[in-house]
Amino acid sequence: MKKTSTQMNLLLLLIITVLGACSKSDNVKLELPVVLTGDVVIAATSTSAWTGGSITNNTANISSYGVCYSTTNPEPTINDTKKEQTIKLFTFNSHLSGLVLNTVYYLRAYVTNSTGTGYGNVIQFKTGNGVADAYGTVSTFAGSSQGFENGTGTAVLFNRPTGVATDAAGNVYVSDSYNSVIRKITPDGVSSTLAGNGTFGYADGPVATAQFYVPSGLAVDAAGNVFVADLGNNMIRKISPSGIVSTFAGNGSAGYSNGTGSAATFSGPSALVIDAQGNLYVTDSGNSLIRQITPAGVVTTVVGNRVAAFANGIGTGASLNKPNGIALDAAGNMYVTEPANKAIRKITKDYLVTTFAGGLDTASLAIGKPQAINIDANNNMYIADGNGRILKINKDKIFTVFAGKTGTTGSTDGDGSVALFNNPQGIASDTQGNIYIADYSNNRIRKIR
Repeated sequence: MKKTSTQMNLLLLLIITVLGACSKSDNVKLELPVVLTGDVVIAATSTSAWTGGSITNNTANISSYGVCYSTTNPEPTINDTKKEQTIKLFTFNSHLSGLVLNTVYYLRAYVTNSTGTGYGNVIQFKTGNGVADAYGTVSTFAGSSQGFENGTGTAVLFNRPTGVATDAAGNVYVSDSYNSVIRKITPDGVSSTLAGNGTFGYADGPVATAQFYVPSGLAVDAAGNVFVADLGNNMIRKISPSGIVSTFAGNGSAGYSNGTGSAATFSGPSALVIDAQGNLYVTDSGNSLIRQITPAGVVTTVVGNRVAAFANGIGTGASLNKPNGIALDAAGNMYVTEPANKAIRKITKDYLVTTFAGGLDTASLAIGKPQAINIDANNNMYIADGNGRILKINKDKIFTVFAGKTGTTGSTDGDGSVALFNNPQGIASDTQGNIYIADYSNNRIRKIR
């Protein structure tokens, strides 16, 4: 009997211990959500805007999320107007409607869990005045049909022009992909072959005998060097002002190794941009990475993890999906186009990745199939939408269609409202405010003023 009593007491003690532990666990206070508010892009002629947020900590038991906004409260809360959203991979988009034109708003993202509500940074924005930026005027700068011919204007022939860049003198450089050459067009529209012999292959040396394999993106530095994303060769090539082609990074093998010069490998590099310090940033499309190349040729991975996906985060903690175009703004932020994600991602100087515009859900701004991106000297952003449009998000983040029509192909010049493109792939601007488009399937370089 005594033995039975002792066993019962031990069992009761065990039950009390377990219940006590459960009670303590139930009383543990969860971490308050930490959230970052996304940029706000505004419709010029309607009462709509697009924004979103990203949760930056691994909090649990989230019950609601979205954005809250106000015209009077500079630190809006969920007691002000709010828009709840559906979350995916700790990132959400919000489409706001019913806003008042020409009005200042304060907005921030919020996330609520059992501990409370965490708020993101406040963004102040002003809605449009109901008048869109004027359409641009589109003309054919060079090209008319498929071929390989130098000359002036429409006498020039291209074969799938992909990348385009400009220099300080107003010259336009074109990666004539299927001719495997780099072309140079003067401001007067006179075309010549800068480098390449017109044969697919790989050869460094004098520009007349050098070979490329489906060259893609281009960038020109302050010294006049032209850098080429040699997509088919998995290399970054350099064309010097003295007329010599060299391999700046990569060795021809498809891979993802970091290193210096030929020790590094890429997989389908598609575009590049140069910062004020002379560093190159490359969209390594096949690896879904952003790579940095220093002036000394040292290659590192700064964003992405080779998982083709859509996830915001910091550096290699973020996931991209075949990034295609890249540009820098005046503050040093990078913007990357992702046709597969229908999005433009923003990357700060600290490599924090967020969604600037677009995305895969219905709350996103519809930017089509963004292929290439350029930011001009006034911080206006231009996007080549492969579906046939040239989009503009101006310095005040007001969105308009600058030229072209979705899903309608053609080569019509004229006012942007009637002009047509056919799979635009590259975009660049000059110091005079002209925009140049590599109109891929039309085999033309178009100019918008």
